[in-house]
Amino acid sequence: MESVVRVLPRDNFTLELWFDTGDHRLFDMTPYLDKGVFTRLKNLAEFKRAYVGFDTVCWPDNLDLAPETLFDRSVPLGEELPL
Repeated sequence: MESVVRVLPRDNFTLELWFDTGDHRLFDMTPYLDKGVFTRLKNLAEFKRAYVGFDTVCWPDNLDLAPETLFDRSVPLGEELPL
């Protein structure tokens, strides 16, 4: 399983991710922002509080995404989805 080693939250609600495999990928969070606990991440300041913890991306108050979701549903950097 891939582990996240670095995250950079962008202004357009995407996460730039680096994995322990050497992969550098882009994950679009917008489909998640209307779902359950993730709605609070619609606040850009809150979204930008993302950090790496437990091999994945986390936010304060025990919010996280599984690293396999981040890897499987992201695209290699340079193949970004149209905004």
